Amino acid sequence: MKETPLLDSIHSIDDFKRIKEQQLPQLAEEIRSFLVERVSHTGGHLASNLGVVELTIALHRVFNSPVDKILFDVGHQAYVHKILTGRAAEFDGLRQKNGISGFPKRSESPHDAFGTGHASTAVSAALGILRAERMLGGCGSVVAVLGDGALTGGLCFEGLNDAGQSKQPLIVVLNDNDMSISHNVGAVNRHLNRMRTSRSYQRFKHNTAEFLQRLPKVGVRLFGNALRLKNRIKYFLIPNVLFEEMGFTYLGPVDGHDLMALTEVLARAKQLDCPVMIHAVTKKGKGYALAEQNPEKFHGIGKFDVNTGAVNGNKRESNSSVFARTLCTLARADSRIVAITAAMPQGTGLDRFAAEFPDRFFDVGIAEEHAVTMAAGMAAAGAKPVVAIYSTFLQRAYDELLHDVCLQGLPVVFAVDRAGLVGEDGETHQGVYDIAFLRTLPGMTLLSPASQEELSEMLPLALMQSGPVAIRYNRGALPSHPLTKPVKVGEWEEVLPFAEKQLVVIATGRLLSAALKASDGLPVGLVNARSIKPMDDTMLARIAEHGAPVITVEDGIMAGGFGEAVQAAIGHVVRVSPCGVGEAPVRHASVAEQDAASGLSADEIRKKIMIYLERAK
Repeated sequence: MKETPLLDSIHSIDDFKRIKEQQLPQLAEEIRSFLVERVSHTGGHLASNLGVVELTIALHRVFNSPVDKILFDVGHQAYVHKILTGRAAEFDGLRQKNGISGFPKRSESPHDAFGTGHASTAVSAALGILRAERMLGGCGSVVAVLGDGALTGGLCFEGLNDAGQSKQPLIVVLNDNDMSISHNVGAVNRHLNRMRTSRSYQRFKHNTAEFLQRLPKVGVRLFGNALRLKNRIKYFLIPNVLFEEMGFTYLGPVDGHDLMALTEVLARAKQLDCPVMIHAVTKKGKGYALAEQNPEKFHGIGKFDVNTGAVNGNKRESNSSVFARTLCTLARADSRIVAITAAMPQGTGLDRFAAEFPDRFFDVGIAEEHAVTMAAGMAAAGAKPVVAIYSTFLQRAYDELLHDVCLQGLPVVFAVDRAGLVGEDGETHQGVYDIAFLRTLPGMTLLSPASQEELSEMLPLALMQSGPVAIRYNRGALPSHPLTKPVKVGEWEEVLPFAEKQLVVIATGRLLSAALKASDGLPVGLVNARSIKPMDDTMLARIAEHGAPVITVEDGIMAGGFGEAVQAAIGHVVRVSPCGVGEAPVRHASVAEQDAASGLSADEIRKKIMIYLERAK
């Protein structure tokens, strides 16, 4: 790694403020070198942070954090902010157990004004902070930094709509890099593309204003008339009308890598007593050629080789890939099948489907609610929609799941990717809530594969159902096990016979492997609960009749989860002890470390089994 003398001198925001203005370009280079080197060892969000180096430096040059509040939408681009506020020395532990988070966390630093992890929340939160501070006598500035991808989310527009009419001096910085995770889609993206190319209008407006105001006597009056005329002309010359009509003073576009220009426009915005929208155009991955060429790959990346960009990791086919490959096979035989995702074509594997069936693929942007309701509409019209969304993001569409899909009994299939514990992204991204909230939805079928073969079998099975079906699977690769019997809705598999055994373990999903390992050599029966809802009533009756205690194992929260469902079904006959994730949010660490901390590793499950066996003696 290159020497970084300026960066090494920053142990607090005050240290950063002492760096001379002419040294800031060098600091930007040092930060980029530091980020590439550190993230190559820990994994994390790289391209987005490389793109906001100058922008973040300018923000902290103009504003006085933590008196002034800077909120980062999603927060995956806040690494530079963490460095400038004195956390560079902690980056060896970025996203690692007991290390700093990959997202802003209020408990981590007073400079992290609001905890984030999901998109499109910053404007609403920032407006709330600003209103509360003004009500309580505060006078600091509040800035919301959002990527253009956030504008594809409805919540962002709800916040902008309220902020514009509020007249409060909220500053919104639009970091426009034409990307969220994948390339942005939709009308808003086209709008921003036009705004990036409208510099001629900016020059026209500036030069005309200067000319009119210099005219003696009549200049001011003509300038006023010109302002009214401008409101008509701009509809034809510049597409920034969207933000101005919402009540924002629009400043930009500005080069997001020009420190002087950024500092000037931010300082100007700070002086304005009204809502301001600053449009900064940046390049995602800037300064690291591999990330510039492939920003999607380097958006969120595991440990990698700095020189080649090769990612260190499992070479087996991922569950997302198995899902997409199976869906493509099914779509070739059925033209009614369509695929929908919310800004995650690559993460869900649906980029493969998009390449083969472009007319039947729909990326709606960061708009999970719209994705679910649109799927309901497509199902009502006779199509077979398959919606692939990460578990943590699907919870944002709970109302649409209930109101638009389940209450109408519409046959929409949900591929719930990244279910269960997800590792280094931590609390905001854990997929541990889906069992609890999907299980309660009327008419919802919920399936949980324990192997990639089961995942492949469940997709065509789901498409055959007359109502909604969700298939939940983890990030990475489930084991490969040949099927001993066909997968059916409401039917479980007896992996280890439980007749005459002292304990029955019922496991679901990826944790079947841990439960199998934990049961090795012990007098324990093991059941694979492939179908969480409906459950296998016949198997449950057999287990109840057998009379041995039961341990359930799931990678979801216990409150309202699968174990509680088993307990409600047979707990009056046999003792049922659910084993799952507790109520406390699970911090960032590796999945193995999170499993151990939650009592879900093979060793921890075996300890629980041994306690029961000791009691039975």
